[in-house]
Amino acid sequence: MKNSLDYDKEIWTQGISTICGIDEVGRGPLAGPVVAAAVILPAGTSIAGVNDSKQLGADNRMQLKTIIEEIALDFGLGVVSEVEIDRFNIVRATFLAMQRAVDALDTVPEYILVDGNQFPMIVDKISRMPLKGRAVVKGDSLSLSIASASILAKVHRDALMEKYAREYPHYGFEKHKGYGTAEHRNRIKEFGLSPIHRKTFMKSQMIEKIPFPGEER
Repeated sequence: MKNSLDYDKEIWTQGISTICGIDEVGRGPLAGPVVAAAVILPAGTSIAGVNDSKQLGADNRMQLKTIIEEIALDFGLGVVSEVEIDRFNIVRATFLAMQRAVDALDTVPEYILVDGNQFPMIVDKISRMPLKGRAVVKGDSLSLSIASASILAKVHRDALMEKYAREYPHYGFEKHKGYGTAEHRNRIKEFGLSPIHRKTFMKSQMIEKIPFPGEER
C-alpha cells in the first residue's frame, strides 16, 4: 500500500511543483457549517505523523496544524454556513467550500487533488479558468497534501463548533460537533432546533416538526 507521500511524489516527479490538496469536513452533521481546506506543500515535503484527520486525536491534530501551516507554501480555508447548505444542498455547498478555500490562496496551483470520487470544477479566482486536477478516493490516506488539508479543515471546524457550543449551550456541540449522535438527537427533542441546525437535514431525518426554541411545540 502507498504511504501518504507517494501520491504527491508521483506528480512532483512529472515536473508539477505546486500541488494543492483539498479536503472537507462536515458533510454529515445535523448542525453547523461545512469547512474545506486547501494546502500547497513544497515539492518533496515529508511530515511525520500526518494522516487522515479522523485517525488522529485532537492534540495530535493541533500539533500537526502548527507544523503544516509553518511548512506549507500556502493554505486557505473555505466555510459554507448551514443556511447556504439548506439553500444549495450539501454536495453543492461542499464544492463551494472547496472553491472558497482555493480563493483564499495567494498561489495559483498547477494541479489539484481532491479527496473523494468527484472532481468539482474549481476555477482560478482571477482568470476564472478551470484548474486541472483529479479526485482521489481515500485521498486523505494516500496524499500528504490532502491529509494535511483534512487536518486544517477538521481543526477549524471543531473550533467553530466549540464557539457555537458557548452560544447554544443546551446541545453539547463541543462533544459531538453537530453530528447526529443519540445525545444530540435527545437534546434536539428537548430544546428544539438552534439557529445553526440544518433544516433540510432535519427533514431527511424525519424530525422536521421539531420547533426552534421559543416557537410553539
